[in-house]
Amino acid sequence: MEALRQDDPRRFGPYTVVVRFRETAAAVQYLAYGTAPDDLVVITAARPALAALPAFRRRFQAEAHTAERLAGGWVAKRLDTRADGPDDERPWTAAAYVPALTLAEAIDIAGPLPERAVRILGAGIAETLSRVHATGAVLQGLAPRTVLLAEDGPRLTAFGPLGAAAEAEARPGGRLSVRLGYLTPEQVAGEEAGPASDLFVLGLLLAYAATGSTPLADGPADKAAERIATADPGLDAVPDALRELVARCLAKDPADRPGSGAVAAELALEGAAGLAKGGWLPDRLTAAVADQGARARMLAAAPPEFWEPEVPDVQDAVVPVTDAVPQHTATPGQQVEAPVPAGASGPPAPARDTRTTQLGIIDPHAPRPDRATTQLTVAPEHSGPPAGLPAAPMNPQPLPVPVPAAPLPVPGPAAQLSASAPPAAAGRRTLLIGAAAAAAGLLVGGGAVLALGSGDEAKPSDDGKPAPSPSRPTVAGLPPQPRWIYTHPAAEPSPLTAAVWNDRLLVLTDETHASAVDLRTGRRIWESPDAANGQAAVAAGKDLCFIAGPSEFLWLSAKDGKVAHRVAYADGFDGAPHLSVRRLVGTSEGVIWFTGSHEVTVKAPKPKKGKKRGKDKQVVKSYLFGYDIVEHKELWRTSVPTGRGPVAPVYRLTAVRPDSVVVRQDHLTLTPADVKAAKGKALFRSFDRETGKLQWTEKFGTVAPEAAATGDADGLLFAAVGDDLRAFETPGGKPKWTLNGTRGSVFGPSAESDELLCTTNRNQEVGVVDRETGRLRWRRSTEAAPNGTPPAITVSGTGGTLLVAGPAQTTAFATADGRRLWKFQDIGAQDPKGATVTAGYQVLASGETAVVRRDHVFYAFPVD
Repeated sequence: MEALRQDDPRRFGPYTVVVRFRETAAAVQYLAYGTAPDDLVVITAARPALAALPAFRRRFQAEAHTAERLAGGWVAKRLDTRADGPDDERPWTAAAYVPALTLAEAIDIAGPLPERAVRILGAGIAETLSRVHATGAVLQGLAPRTVLLAEDGPRLTAFGPLGAAAEAEARPGGRLSVRLGYLTPEQVAGEEAGPASDLFVLGLLLAYAATGSTPLADGPADKAAERIATADPGLDAVPDALRELVARCLAKDPADRPGSGAVAAELALEGAAGLAKGGWLPDRLTAAVADQGARARMLAAAPPEFWEPEVPDVQDAVVPVTDAVPQHTATPGQQVEAPVPAGASGPPAPARDTRTTQLGIIDPHAPRPDRATTQLTVAPEHSGPPAGLPAAPMNPQPLPVPVPAAPLPVPGPAAQLSASAPPAAAGRRTLLIGAAAAAAGLLVGGGAVLALGSGDEAKPSDDGKPAPSPSRPTVAGLPPQPRWIYTHPAAEPSPLTAAVWNDRLLVLTDETHASAVDLRTGRRIWESPDAANGQAAVAAGKDLCFIAGPSEFLWLSAKDGKVAHRVAYADGFDGAPHLSVRRLVGTSEGVIWFTGSHEVTVKAPKPKKGKKRGKDKQVVKSYLFGYDIVEHKELWRTSVPTGRGPVAPVYRLTAVRPDSVVVRQDHLTLTPADVKAAKGKALFRSFDRETGKLQWTEKFGTVAPEAAATGDADGLLFAAVGDDLRAFETPGGKPKWTLNGTRGSVFGPSAESDELLCTTNRNQEVGVVDRETGRLRWRRSTEAAPNGTPPAITVSGTGGTLLVAGPAQTTAFATADGRRLWKFQDIGAQDPKGATVTAGYQVLASGETAVVRRDHVFYAFPVD
């Protein structure tokens, strides 16, 4: 940190600037605070010389928006972004301040990191990369000075070439010259960077973190690109347990590199957050991080005059010196340069800043190239659609041919990134290697200079949309091309429910109507206002769709959505006038189960002689119903205890068996008397499927009322008990097996797949066990950040794929062996100014199709 200079801004929007924090090639970072001094933020403001370039502003805005979309996990939430103001205003972003050191600073302070710390660092980076790569995009933001080491884990701070640039400068004609620190073999060969390129750079960073030096960096600068392309990396100093993984990341052929998800799982199966519990940094780094935080708080609490720089008199200027460098004095504003040793080439080393007061210096010099790394090239910025799968129109067209994956968001019109035109005979490889050699005097290892155009040459297409990006090859770990994408109209409410009907329709209900989407094409085929606020859609034979509405049961034609039959709750059930129906409990083979209640009058008993007759009472009577939706008739009803309210209890389906249906009452609808009687345990009830007669009411072990529980058709109950998953025989309650979880791994609802049982827990781990014995077949981390809730799991219609849906992503695993097949993340609207999507994911299985939903958008993916 260092004091503010005279030309530094004192405010950015609502934030008051305290000190300079760090500098990058393209921006200056300031420590600031919001409404209170303890509300610390880091402002990243563009350098004035670059801020006036339209190409810079577009790229700055695009990378800021990418950071907003990736917020969560190991990416700090952006609090504010101002990148679309007048040209004379510096674009800036604000993010919450987290005490942390850059990886380069950490290596300077304490040397190479221990193996466990390298694992956590790499797993955290790979987890974030997997979110980027799930869209087919490339991050290109990794460097020793863009990765932070905080007390609880790593953080990423750069989300594109601009943020990770080793050098950025304005060129004539409004062009922006950018150099990155790393080049990959495919870029040397003239190919564009893909997701596998991020893995190559991750391999270099892991080796740097583990050894303090970067593979392929040693040697003549003009041979750097050739070493990257052909030389074997020296990994002898990398710990044995990490060497093979790092070597695979540094494979010359991108196809031979592992996916980001596989790297994350191999480094930390329980996830970076799980492995980092209890601390992860060496003591020296932990102390340095704590000291930085204390200094930041102290400076923010100091009076404003403490931050302001004093302009020294000439005789008061202090210039740091060493025995080898003679002392110089300077007048204010004069640049002081250290003499260049005899025989040295290239520019002189940067001189110490004499215009400011140095406060608790962590990095007092202007940013300098990382001498331990190979400084090479930045890949081109591409015009074309932003990240994520494009939102489809209301009636989307099917996608019969593969559509190219899209890069990370670039606001339109897209800036064209190109090198100066080479001679006609010169190939792309010649250009890159030649440029790297020519720039060797400017940056260690050289750097291919690529220029962002002023924007005059980049013109949008006639429809105002960016031109499509060039095709890129399929990369392992990316989701398959969706068969179609359906976007529920933005003018309509978000769907309340979504269900697959007879493997033919996707039926949605919202506050205004129900609608059906053809599962083959993704086109909406009908709407039904009668079914507004419906809570479920179930097949009632081959031609009718059953929906339970707020006041009636409806049978809609699957062809056009017209009402074919209806039964009102108020008068459709004999002996239960004005019936109030709660949520459906479940369905199987054309039969539904639901709870309902109505008020009855209980007459006061006949008084004794000479006594007055008491008052009649209104009492709520509750039932569990069995109802045949194919024949439109009630099968049975059974009286059940009324829930809290008083209203009918909410039952959750636990198991459907040949002769019974097992339910468990939602703990939020239990009356105080029920809770007391159960003594803090869950009560399960079994009812005869033919008659509705109550067969048994039991508690099992120490299963709590809110614990997840499912059952199978063979009499087993699988329930979460503490950190474990336990199987019980029913109704006897004998424990059959126990699956031990990791610390804090509260299990969620399981899912059957033939003889297997698929599991999920809130440490974001999923797995498969033998249903009969509990033997663990496999367990994997989804790499999502823990959020206190287990992800929902769904087995594909064919049983071959386990689909895992959480707040931030959907991940697909092979059910048989746990291979991570792909990961999908829809990062929201394509417009850089569009709203960020925060809704979680839902998966619906139908044969060889998995419909993945996020808010208004539905994707139909092919699955095994």
